[in-house]
Amino acid sequence: MISHKDINKPTPITSSKAQLEVFNRSSDVNGTIRSLESGRPVLITAFYSNGLTLLKELQTHLKRKFAGNSFKEQRAYRDAYRKLSKLILIEVVDQKLIVKKAPSIGWLELFYPEINNFLLPFTKIQGLNSSWQWYKNGITVPVLRNKIHPYYGTYFPTRFDHLILFDNWLKRYEGSKKSAIDVGIGSGVLSFQMVKHGFQKVFGTDTNPNAIVGLKQTMGDTKLSRKVELDFGSLFGTWEKPTELIVFNPPWLPATHKLDKNDEAIYYNKTLFTDFFEAAKQRLLPDGKLVVIFSNLAQLTKATTKHPVEKELAKGGRFQLEKRLTRAVKKASDKTKREQHWRASEEVELWVLTHS
Repeated sequence: MISHKDINKPTPITSSKAQLEVFNRSSDVNGTIRSLESGRPVLITAFYSNGLTLLKELQTHLKRKFAGNSFKEQRAYRDAYRKLSKLILIEVVDQKLIVKKAPSIGWLELFYPEINNFLLPFTKIQGLNSSWQWYKNGITVPVLRNKIHPYYGTYFPTRFDHLILFDNWLKRYEGSKKSAIDVGIGSGVLSFQMVKHGFQKVFGTDTNPNAIVGLKQTMGDTKLSRKVELDFGSLFGTWEKPTELIVFNPPWLPATHKLDKNDEAIYYNKTLFTDFFEAAKQRLLPDGKLVVIFSNLAQLTKATTKHPVEKELAKGGRFQLEKRLTRAVKKASDKTKREQHWRASEEVELWVLTHS
């Protein structure tokens, strides 16, 4: 049984803060950034807003350093920001931030009940705060009747074109609805869609314990909890029984770095698709359907020229194509600061495969 002790959460830093450089309103910003670039951690003091100020200045500095608009240069900027921002720390005492005008974050009490004094990277605190608001208030998803309440560290959709594509396909689905498997259930949206469209039982797996703990808590002892069965495990977990529908919404970009649990929802490793299709072959009923929800994002951004579903159909020998549906992605917001000219050509894809 997975519990709060098993979940992925920011690792507390319990080493002494006495030797840390501090940052407040009177600090030299450029000198502080030089300290970060030399690998020296910095402690935010006095006001929570000082952390926001330093992060903003760091972003401005790095945008000058990585001024290009290509996908590759933007990724380099994000990697540099991730590395340096981890060195900006803030203190937690008795499960609360000790700086003034700081937000109240319920995760601190839930995740660190026995640690009374420690440090965390400021960006981790930001993530905990945002996640707490999403979890507490819920998020509206167009294809569902009720809000979802994503648990900390669990992927949830911020764009919905692929969900609408799947929902439209489910409306026309005429096969048996006794059971389905949702590989990588995340915040549960695809499973909830299948239940909404009449599936009697959905078996959801995930390698992220946060997804399993979060869904168990939000579903509680409702009717939904009796229709959606959860398992913490890779790909199909402990589920061996063949089913009439397997659904997989994998990461859309190939990995270029070592993955942590949050990255695994965004980037795929070299063996993911081969392992998945091999296992899916054994668990799909003779007349069953395998649905893969994907995108042409990797090809548009030149992250790779290879499409994993096309590769499987060409060389795998396990499945054949029944149908491929696409939907143009909604135009990026005018407020976004990233260069996303490729979004005009982006499409989400729904691949329906059957046994070959």
